[in-house]
Amino acid sequence: MNVIILAAGYATRLYPLTLDKPKPLLEVAGRPIIEWVLDNLAEVPSLGTIYIVTNDKFASDFRVWAESYQNRRPALELKIVNDGSKSDDDKLGAIGDINFVISRENLAQRDLLIIAGDNLFSESLRGFVDYAKNTVATVAAYDVGDLEAIKKYGNIAIDSNNNITHFEEKPEKPRSTLAALAVYYYSREASALLTTYLAAGNNPDQPGRFVQWLYQRKPVNAFQIKGKWLDIGSKETLAQANELFAKQ
Repeated sequence: MNVIILAAGYATRLYPLTLDKPKPLLEVAGRPIIEWVLDNLAEVPSLGTIYIVTNDKFASDFRVWAESYQNRRPALELKIVNDGSKSDDDKLGAIGDINFVISRENLAQRDLLIIAGDNLFSESLRGFVDYAKNTVATVAAYDVGDLEAIKKYGNIAIDSNNNITHFEEKPEKPRSTLAALAVYYYSREASALLTTYLAAGNNPDQPGRFVQWLYQRKPVNAFQIKGKWLDIGSKETLAQANELFAKQ
């Protein structure tokens, strides 16, 4: 199984912190965010190459970091992929980036684990992968436990078999407190539909939009992540992450 880590955004909401540094390389508790993400993969067996897709502005920063990181963790094979974009105005979008990496690296016949590079978890992703590899597609879910808080996220409802029955971005009237996280398993059957999705003119940004489209065509499961989860989208959540992960 190959991995794609999404790290091509420009994180304008975090300016000036991200003017000259990509968000996944911002430090949390003394380490770049992306290293915490990779730590969550340490217990997952039989991983192939981990592709980190970024933009032209920050590709060199990721290459410098990756060289240092691989010297410390030689068991993980990393490859930096530059999507060619130079600003927030000409970015490919997260779904566009996934499709770009699949095409460029000839991954169409591989099962894929896709993770946003700004997701922080306190627990390993091994349980997610063990469950997901027997499905067509699986999305990580997290119970935020509050009907007001869920309005900021992609909201999912599931049936007794953990199949997604409803998906809505930032709902006014949530159907549950389950948030869909930017952690996805796509079998080759599911990832093959990315080109169909994009060819139809659908939004290439926000990876959850593909799930919203896919679950109406193929079974998409949800696997609930336990422990702590933080989506680093603001200076406030970055501060929370520093406090939480300093205790790890």
